[in-house]
Amino acid sequence: MVTDNDLDLCHPFLQNLPISGASVTVVNASLAQHSVCSSDSIASRIDELQFELGEGPQWKAVGSGELVVIPDTDTDLHSDWPIFWSAIRPLAVGALFAVPMRMGAVTVGAVTLYRRFSGDLSPEQRSSALAIASAIASTAVHRAMRSARNEEAAESPMSPAFRREVHQATGMILAQLNTTATIAYSRLQAYAFAHGRHIQDVARDVVNRDLTFEE
Repeated sequence: MVTDNDLDLCHPFLQNLPISGASVTVVNASLAQHSVCSSDSIASRIDELQFELGEGPQWKAVGSGELVVIPDTDTDLHSDWPIFWSAIRPLAVGALFAVPMRMGAVTVGAVTLYRRFSGDLSPEQRSSALAIASAIASTAVHRAMRSARNEEAAESPMSPAFRREVHQATGMILAQLNTTATIAYSRLQAYAFAHGRHIQDVARDVVNRDLTFEE
C-alpha cells in the first residue's frame, strides 16, 4: 500500500507539472543510491532499472548537475543508454526528465519524472521542476540519513531502493571473489540481467547463502 508519507516529496511534481509519475533518489559521494519515494509502480520500476543497470538519465543529471530532458523515448534513449531503453520499452513511457537535486553547489540526488506520452517541458515547467527539486533536497537527504541509521526501517513497495541487501550481497561477493567492490557489484548486476531477475531478489539469495559467486 502506498502511504501519504511515501508520496509527499513526489506530490509537488505531480501537482505542478504535466507528468504521470515521479521518483526521488538521493545519491551520496560514493554513488550509493537511496530512493526516498516513488509515486507509482512504473516510477518505482524506472528508478529500480537505473539502479540495477547503472545507466539512465538519473545518473547523467547527478553527474552534470543539469536537467536531462528525453522528450521522446523512442528516438532519444537507445543511442545513449541502449540497455536501459530496451528495459523500459514494455512500460510504455513516452518521455523522461531527470532533475538534479541541489543543496547549494552540491548535487545530492535526482528526481526522475515520466509521462506516458511524448513531448517536451516548457521553459517555465523546466524552471519549476528545478525549483521544486531544490526545495525538497534537504528533506530528502535527511530522510535517507534517518533510514541509514535505522536498520529496522521497513521499506515501502513504492520506496524499495534503500537496498541494504544489495550492499550486503556486494560485500559478500567481494569476499568470495577477492576482488573490488566495483567488480563485485558488476557481477551481481550481470547475473540479475542475464537471468531476467530483479537485482534485489538476486541479492537476497546471496545474503541467504542460496547463491554463491565462488568460482
